Amino acid sequence: MVTMSEVARVAGVSQSTVSHVVNKTRRIAPETEKAVKAAIEATGYVNDGIAKSLRTGKTNSIGLAISAMSNPYFGEVVHSIEKHLSDLGYSLVLADTHDDPERELRAVRDLLAQRPAGIILAPSADPHEALRQISRRGIATVLLDRVPEQLDPTQPIDAVGVENTEAMSQLVQHLAGRGHRRIALISGRSGLRTSIERTEGYLLGLERSGIQPDEDLIRDGHSEAGPAAQAIKELLALPSPPTALITANNQMTIGAMRGLRELGLRVPADIGLAAFDDFEWADLFDPRLTVMAQPVEELGTLAAEMLIQRLEHPELKPREVRLAPRLIVRDSGGSRN
Repeated sequence: MVTMSEVARVAGVSQSTVSHVVNKTRRIAPETEKAVKAAIEATGYVNDGIAKSLRTGKTNSIGLAISAMSNPYFGEVVHSIEKHLSDLGYSLVLADTHDDPERELRAVRDLLAQRPAGIILAPSADPHEALRQISRRGIATVLLDRVPEQLDPTQPIDAVGVENTEAMSQLVQHLAGRGHRRIALISGRSGLRTSIERTEGYLLGLERSGIQPDEDLIRDGHSEAGPAAQAIKELLALPSPPTALITANNQMTIGAMRGLRELGLRVPADIGLAAFDDFEWADLFDPRLTVMAQPVEELGTLAAEMLIQRLEHPELKPREVRLAPRLIVRDSGGSRN
């Protein structure tokens, strides 16, 4: 097996310099780094990650515990995280939590057993035990998408998500501006921070539009297509049904459209529709969907960047970053003016 000392001999540098290039532990002059990489390629050297993990207690991998990886939104986020970490020499290990606290805990334990350098977690509605397990190990952590009300200043945990409340308020106000007064919300899974904040934003938007809230118009879609389709049928069976509705994620948007089709209703002729989340084919529907688009690529990249910064500077105080979504007005909102 080719050793690091042989790479150093070929490159004409010290073994410590080769180590810094391989492990990205110190900035090296570009010319020197180029020479080391050329020597690595010439000798066929492969970094022994297992030996390193035995010495340091950690590997060059990052654990990602996230829910519903089949969801197009999370799929794009994962792709962005993986690309950024791969460029920095890290590998990504995925675990699906299914938004269930027990599965989340098992996923986190499985990741911790692999000695990751850090963990990115999209927390469930009750992530406390999973976070406790991570904190006991002192593992650098970034919470993704669901930002807690308050970060613990004693723990090496950062958080990045989108601004949900104001964004949802804007979506409601957009529909109200088109004359809708009966605006329904199909909300996400109960207890999730995103679900709470988007529901708060929905109520804020009604208040700003001078509309009295009606609890019958808020239905739990469990962040999934099937329950959202059922919620549509319940909403449209009300004595005074909504003239427009908002779905709080893209899976529920798909379910809502399915439910409307089964009822023989057309968007926007019969009912207006707006969604929180954009996705690649949203403007290919007929009508094209009005959405609140989240900065998915930026969200994933920033989560990866914050984790690397935490690894390099563990003394940093906990940080919380919120990114602003963007309202994209297309054709599905309809009008009652």
